[in-house]
Amino acid sequence: MRSLGNTVEAYGSTMCQIADGREEVVFVTADVIKAYSVKSFIDKHPERVFNMGVAEQVTVGIAAGLALSGKIPIVHVYTPFLAMRSLEQVRSDICYPNLNVKFIGIVSGIIMGIGGSTHQSVEDLAIFRAIPNMVVMVPCDAMETAKATAACMEHVGPTFIRLGRYPVPNVYTEDYEFRIGKSVLLRDGRDVSIIAAGHMVAPALDVAEALAQKRISARVINMHTIKPLDRAAIVKAARETGAIVTAEEHNVLAGLGGAVAEVVVQECPVPMRLVGIQDTFCGVGPTDELFEKFGLTARNIRDCAEELVAAKG
Repeated sequence: MRSLGNTVEAYGSTMCQIADGREEVVFVTADVIKAYSVKSFIDKHPERVFNMGVAEQVTVGIAAGLALSGKIPIVHVYTPFLAMRSLEQVRSDICYPNLNVKFIGIVSGIIMGIGGSTHQSVEDLAIFRAIPNMVVMVPCDAMETAKATAACMEHVGPTFIRLGRYPVPNVYTEDYEFRIGKSVLLRDGRDVSIIAAGHMVAPALDVAEALAQKRISARVINMHTIKPLDRAAIVKAARETGAIVTAEEHNVLAGLGGAVAEVVVQECPVPMRLVGIQDTFCGVGPTDELFEKFGLTARNIRDCAEELVAAKG
């Protein structure tokens, strides 16, 4: 049983350490400061914190102005409102002029089960990966979040880090090295590849262990960066295992699964199964029950992998 870590707290702690020593870093938020674990920085540098209230479009517009003034804005916004309510500002004010703004989105996916579809985001990866200049990252645990946050601050240009809200199983330790656009081979295998991101990485590892008991060798790849995508790792997985399952907490249309499929069909067509939200709104309910209802489970990943392996003969 893996220990748990909170990605939001890992982000907040890392970002506060970085921002404390860089005067050009400022925090811009749409009234969600408490959710980002940055209180220590707020108390120490209140003049570098800008709370726009519940006004995401204004928040992103202000971030653009700050970036043009030589600042590095860290934008704190709930993901569904960032991706949809302020999309025009993200696209035209930030990405079009390629400004150095960092977007940190929380309550991504369907983790906000009780908030219902208005507070869930099953479209954000599709939206952001389609915008030129945007880098899109989906860390899987607290350690990877800390490393991705540091990498985000070194990258010059618009970046989006997709976070949840609650503690998740730990996958990595302190010695982990994170590189934007470079996926991680967590487990090698020859019969099927499972390419996962975010909250679905830990279940993918559990599936590989269970499949090994059935003499099925499953490769597990953590595709933590959706854009730029590690095309080489995808092609290698397709050629060497002949079957791919993707797993994500997002609509299967145009998210991780769609991105991987684009590469596979162009470079090395192999059978695929896409585990994720099957193009539907997910409604209201406890998060665990919603994950079960919509197939975001180790069991569903395992069933898809076994189906592909059986079809290979």
